[in-house]
Amino acid sequence: MRRLARQAAFLALTVIVAVTFALSAAAWLTARPGDPRLYPPAPGEAAVTVRLVARTWHSGLLLPRDALARAAAEAGDGVLLEVTERFRASPALEIGWGDAGFYRTVPTLQALDWRLALRALFTPGGRPAVLHVVGVAAEPETAFPEAEIVTLRLSRAGFHRLAAALGRAFARRGGHPEILGPGLYGPSLFYAAEGRFSLLTVCNHWSAGLLNDAGIPVTPLLDTLPQGLVLDLAWRAATAQAGPSREPVSPRGLSAGPRSSCPGSARVDTIGPGCCDAS
Repeated sequence: MRRLARQAAFLALTVIVAVTFALSAAAWLTARPGDPRLYPPAPGEAAVTVRLVARTWHSGLLLPRDALARAAAEAGDGVLLEVTERFRASPALEIGWGDAGFYRTVPTLQALDWRLALRALFTPGGRPAVLHVVGVAAEPETAFPEAEIVTLRLSRAGFHRLAAALGRAFARRGGHPEILGPGLYGPSLFYAAEGRFSLLTVCNHWSAGLLNDAGIPVTPLLDTLPQGLVLDLAWRAATAQAGPSREPVSPRGLSAGPRSSCPGSARVDTIGPGCCDAS
């Protein structure tokens, strides 16, 4: 019996080591390098601050609206400029990408429908995607009390690359972004999006991809889950800011709070359906 127990323990340890090695190798092989010409910004260079907002199963990017509008205008991107103009009353925009069916109908963990989740992840060829755009007036920690937030400083050129990639993510109809309806919370809207959602391309991969366009190296395998993406980006940010005159950046876990009733209030909560439209 003791011999069998030792053999079983050895086999279990061997499997754990093999799986760990395989996952580490896969993460290394699929890692996407950054662009040192874009990130981090050079000392003294003007930078644009963006944030990753990560929740239980989803992540999005919090972007300064004015900087996004300027980048769209300079690039001649009328679609992205139209989106920023629609939310002109908000100093920041939270933008996320996801499966059209799941994203629009499952706003909370309590509303989770496993059939929708499995269909979104495992439909051959992927499923249609949407973009969710929210106007945010409050400070990030107040607006998203349940989220982990990672702050990143991008070079101006890197931010323009991110804005260009974001503009391409909006599906066009007649030269305009296609609005699908009200969003989930605060002043928000859903838009038709380019791309197909699947297990290999989830919302967190999309967020990481935009940041990679801005020059930040990312690890897609690790970034599959929000928690992995937070760790990946927090490490990148801390490494980029590790100089003697800089402060390291780390993700912040924030406590829950009551839901806001409408736009213009101090909070944009992630609980429950949206109370109003953006116009």
